[in-house]
Amino acid sequence: MIRSDRVATALLTGEFAADVTGAATPLSAADAALTRRSVRAYRDEPVTEAEIARLLTLTGRAPSAFNVQPWRFVVVRDVDTKAALREVAYGQKQVTEAPALIVMYADIEDALAHLDEVVHPGLPAEKREATMAVVRNNLGAMPPEARAQWANAQANIALGYLLLIARSEGFDTSPMLGFDATRVKALLDIPSHATVTAMVALGRGAEEGFVSHRHDVARVATFR
Repeated sequence: MIRSDRVATALLTGEFAADVTGAATPLSAADAALTRRSVRAYRDEPVTEAEIARLLTLTGRAPSAFNVQPWRFVVVRDVDTKAALREVAYGQKQVTEAPALIVMYADIEDALAHLDEVVHPGLPAEKREATMAVVRNNLGAMPPEARAQWANAQANIALGYLLLIARSEGFDTSPMLGFDATRVKALLDIPSHATVTAMVALGRGAEEGFVSHRHDVARVATFR
């Protein structure tokens, strides 16, 4: 179902506000980018469903081509499920140490099957149908594997949003790509055609995390 800007605003300022009162003042995007680190040890403090819903609502503001929004999330807080996922993630300790684990995947086939949820509801009916036809023609012409890769590239935009927003909201994260994707999908009932974009440990860090260096702009950018 489409979530309008009005509803999203209500979620962020009203419904969930009582559950996050007392939280630290959010960091600016710049400060969040400068201070975010990958953290592998977490304090034994729960992350509430309301807090996660807020994070995912904000993450959902990420842009995507055609507004397809192919990203999907499985939020894992169950201890046994996290233990099973740690096994298929080659023993990475943050899988079980974090109070919550967000498994993010891209499912373009689900998005295409529900284009009525993608196209803006405020458009006239004729314009909505024409827009859906454009999306079907463009993405439907791709081989399934290429379509899946395209969707995963879109999901990676949202992954960046998730990591930055989590830091801004006072949480620490550790994104992971080291896992057996087939077994992750089997454990979480993720469709076999989907692509697992990342697993993200989420919580309040019990360590500062490693301070890694970054290239100067001069190393990575050319101005013309």
